[in-house]
Amino acid sequence: MKSEPISKPSQVKPTVPAAVHLQTIGPEEAGQRLDNYLLRWAKGVPKSHVYRIIRSGEVRVNKKRAEPTTRLIEGDVVRVPPVRLAEPAQMAAVNTAQTKSRAKGYSDKMPILFEDEALLIVNKPTGLAVHGGSGIALGVIETLRITRPELQFLELVHRLDRDTSGVLLLAKKRSALVELHRQIREGQTDKRYYLLAHGEIAQGAGTAQLKFPLHKYLLPNGERRVRVDPDGLPSHTALRVTKIMKRADATITLAEAQLKTGRTHQIRVHLQKLGHAILGDDKYGFEDQDKIVKSKRLYLHAHLAGFTHPRTGEKMRIESPLPAEFTAMMKNFEVTSDA
Repeated sequence: MKSEPISKPSQVKPTVPAAVHLQTIGPEEAGQRLDNYLLRWAKGVPKSHVYRIIRSGEVRVNKKRAEPTTRLIEGDVVRVPPVRLAEPAQMAAVNTAQTKSRAKGYSDKMPILFEDEALLIVNKPTGLAVHGGSGIALGVIETLRITRPELQFLELVHRLDRDTSGVLLLAKKRSALVELHRQIREGQTDKRYYLLAHGEIAQGAGTAQLKFPLHKYLLPNGERRVRVDPDGLPSHTALRVTKIMKRADATITLAEAQLKTGRTHQIRVHLQKLGHAILGDDKYGFEDQDKIVKSKRLYLHAHLAGFTHPRTGEKMRIESPLPAEFTAMMKNFEVTSDA
């Protein structure tokens, strides 16, 4: 189910005098991306403006230009050009009754899979972005910050595409965020997805190792896309076929994809390259085949996340059940091969 477009709240008038700011990164701020740091620090400043001042070079880290994805370390000095911040009272006005009501509605559709003093893990529904952006005022992170105001710190550990559902990790402590990011960088996490793809993926009983290099680019309208390119970044998906299902006019495959790397749109582009695009993929899919099977969503679901708990050292395995839309789609087919 697609979430309805959310209008942005009206901008508040800035009243705090603007000035150049020099911010020294402390231990609780270390490890986060530059853009996320600024978005939290400069509350009330439009996201588009924050990204503009980074890309224009007006924001400096240790007197050097930096990218939005630059990871900050303790002791870094961040120079921020004059920006006007909203007064706390004005920020409170942004959270209108309508916004809070909408956040409550989204939160009710986002079950908590696990929570303790360090982590909050939710089952993200399809159609809900993980964070706000162009034309989207409320994503998962904004929704939870509104509905859980008692949390002093809350950040996304990783991301899922807007139309992908499933296990999503958030950190309630800076130390937990830094540790989980380390595990991700060093390949110590296990992230697995269920997907429904067009056609019969023939691979036998084994697991296919998809290693197509990926290159990110922008369409003329500024929308992000990814393609397989020999000069792209290395990427690796392990794909295991679970069921082959057929009917008179179509064949589909249920498979599990395990991420070995975490490139943008990785699974979606790898399946497109195989010639078996994921059902309901409006960026990399087969529109004519989607019409035949009547796809209602992107059939990609993050069903498992494995990691080491950042505080206790316990091996964690968080799972999300197959969504009802998957089950409903598969009922229209007869299983011809079951791994």
